[in-house]
Amino acid sequence: MLSFCSWSGGKDSCLSLYHAMQEGYEVRVLLSMLTEDEKHSRSHGLKKELLLRQAQALGIPIEFGAAAWDQYEACFLAKLRSFKEQNLEAGIFGAIDLEENRQWVEKVCKAAGMAAVLPLWKKDRNSLLAEFIALGFQAVMVAVKSDLLDESWLGRVLDLTMLEEFQRLGIDASGENGEYHTFVYNGPLFSNQVIFQAGSILKRDGYSFLELTQ
Repeated sequence: MLSFCSWSGGKDSCLSLYHAMQEGYEVRVLLSMLTEDEKHSRSHGLKKELLLRQAQALGIPIEFGAAAWDQYEACFLAKLRSFKEQNLEAGIFGAIDLEENRQWVEKVCKAAGMAAVLPLWKKDRNSLLAEFIALGFQAVMVAVKSDLLDESWLGRVLDLTMLEEFQRLGIDASGENGEYHTFVYNGPLFSNQVIFQAGSILKRDGYSFLELTQ
């Protein structure tokens, strides 16, 4: 089935892409939503250039939408309708078990006449993180919710030791509630590693973001 993948640049969208491709979905394009100025991803604060380099390493074209939060759904739906006109029939999403996320993606996909595919839905969060690492994907932490995790976590590469640390701190292993966000830079779907440099730390909306540069 011809599909697109909702792409944040982080581990959950990457693992959902991996599972969808293993299940036979033909992913023709990635879709990333940006801030109004079109410089950073809306959720993870990643520079547009890094998302482009991810897409190049994955060998999948990427398209962007840009909108403020109050225009996000309208912009996203417009992109989906465009994909539908290109004969894409399904969207791949990385939601795990937040019902409101599932309801939203199903709503917008239905409005565009497409199916919503959630390969990670209702899978154990600890197991998903362990699987992501075991498969050989590599990701670095780029955002943390400031009242839950301090800035020392920024720039750390995901590994299995974090599972114990997350449990001790009461942090969800997958960050499904927004505790942290990641940038995937290598793995079995990548033709090459995406090279980046760690820059300054920015604070906004209750989060600390590590600015990654080329």
